[in-house]
Amino acid sequence: MKEDEIYLSIVIPAYKEEERIHLILDAISTYQKHHDFAIETIVVVDGSPDNTAATALKYENKLPNLTVIDRKENHGKGYSVKEGVLKAKGKYVLFADADNSTPVEQADKLLEFAESYDVVIGSRYCPNGKLARPQPIHRIIGSRVLNMIIQALAIAGIRDTQCGFKLFESKVAKEVFKRQTFERFSFDIELLAIAKRLGYSIKEVGITWYDNPHSTVNPIKDGLRMIRDAWQVRKNIVAGLYR
Repeated sequence: MKEDEIYLSIVIPAYKEEERIHLILDAISTYQKHHDFAIETIVVVDGSPDNTAATALKYENKLPNLTVIDRKENHGKGYSVKEGVLKAKGKYVLFADADNSTPVEQADKLLEFAESYDVVIGSRYCPNGKLARPQPIHRIIGSRVLNMIIQALAIAGIRDTQCGFKLFESKVAKEVFKRQTFERFSFDIELLAIAKRLGYSIKEVGITWYDNPHSTVNPIKDGLRMIRDAWQVRKNIVAGLYR
């Protein structure tokens, strides 16, 4: 690899993250200091009404390959991740949450398998995966039941489709993301279903995940939406939409 080539691109979707975007940008800065490969950071601001973009731009001197896409219209997390991934230049492309809920240094766990698998995803529910802060029992049971339904409808064999920490080989990323149709919630389910449909290999790797106390996820409302979206993915597969 040439000295100026990007090895890892990290895509960060951001909406109303002015108070938290520093968590992952500081973590990437530290992570870069401990690695000799070039890292590209792409922050995609999804029509945020606060100063998320300005806050991210303050890191231009700390992160040499930083790009901030300040979109004025809100389209959703899925749309933002897709936009960042399709612009990424790295050999590998990782997308991660702005609150650093999966600490970015755990990218090393995924990169260990990058030569052997096309897609490597962080998982809270496979061996060596864990929740740093235990959730209430009803949340745990609800999550597992929901995953069983998602596996049955759209993507069998994946224990944790929703962890926002996924690594793709560059060419694989372009092929998968250009077929993505979901702009908002549940786009992860669609991405994995597309990858599997195209014959790409997927590896789940255990990571430690820190629950975000500011999360706006509604277990019932959003759970039902995920079931609906998983059913839509199934219909898209049958219709041959992802070919």
